[in-house]
Amino acid sequence: MKTITIGLDIAKNVFHAVFVTSHGKVTKKKQMKRAAVLKFFANTEPAIVVMEACGSSNYWAREIQKLGHEVKLIAPQYVIAYRRKNKNDYNDAEAIAECSQRDDMSFVPIKDIEQQDAQMLLRIRERLVKQRTKLSNQIRGMLLEYGLCINKGTAALRRALPEFLEDADNSLTWTARSLFSELYEEYLLLSDKIEKVDKKIKAFTKENELCQLAQTVTGIGPITALALYAAIGNGKHFANGRHFAALWCGLVPRQHSTGGKSVLYGISKKGNIVLRALLVHGARSVLNVVDKKEDKLSVWATNLKMKKSYNVACVALANKLARVVWSVIANNRPYELKMV
Repeated sequence: MKTITIGLDIAKNVFHAVFVTSHGKVTKKKQMKRAAVLKFFANTEPAIVVMEACGSSNYWAREIQKLGHEVKLIAPQYVIAYRRKNKNDYNDAEAIAECSQRDDMSFVPIKDIEQQDAQMLLRIRERLVKQRTKLSNQIRGMLLEYGLCINKGTAALRRALPEFLEDADNSLTWTARSLFSELYEEYLLLSDKIEKVDKKIKAFTKENELCQLAQTVTGIGPITALALYAAIGNGKHFANGRHFAALWCGLVPRQHSTGGKSVLYGISKKGNIVLRALLVHGARSVLNVVDKKEDKLSVWATNLKMKKSYNVACVALANKLARVVWSVIANNRPYELKMV
């Protein structure tokens, strides 16, 4: 029996599907409007439906799964190499189907509704933090034009700017004071919004079992735990912790070897950028206090810090934390520190 794979090229309004056999032969092509997609798959024999992991792909994956099909999501960068002809929607769909039939292909886990809620919280927070940072930099830069300097950090800005506004002897004009006052109000508003999102994140992680398990690992806080849950769910999609650290976190050396000679560079930076950054920040916080602890992880990190540069030690510890937290989530077992 030939297994049919349907490559589905999704878009906002017009979708293209290509039916491909296990031998790579195209048997059918179909173009449809958005409103007709679910009806089409409801009337189609159960098959393997493959889409690129992009905007709205998780929604379509969940809905098509309900109709009895096996659905897979694949990273867009893997599809490009399998498109042999000119780029159009049908050729993209055919390349998606062919790419998915490779035995060693890696797929993206489908997010459920709660994971998408978690991801939305994180993205909103990220946007607000970027807006506050831009506003902070603008305030600092404009103050320098008046000969006024503020130290780094949120606390320094909150302390110094009101003092500048109240000081009648500095070089600020009435117009400048009015504008800086409005900018400061905007800054406080953004900070207030970030605090509200942080409260929602903490409330979410308290109610989520996987997030609670993740936070038992040293260096993993509510934001990192939520990012892990949003990205990998229960972690069953990965074969082991090394697979997760390499494929989704990019915390392994980038390799460019030839002629039997191994050449390694810095980290590969593949996978989830936000998740990798959070793990590195967590490792950095752990590395700053390992000298005061006597558990096996801290002793290992201390020895590593003595032998390697600080940044190398941070990434190596982040890699270990990624493996540990995957094991905790996948095995549904809290992390326990082992003393020396």
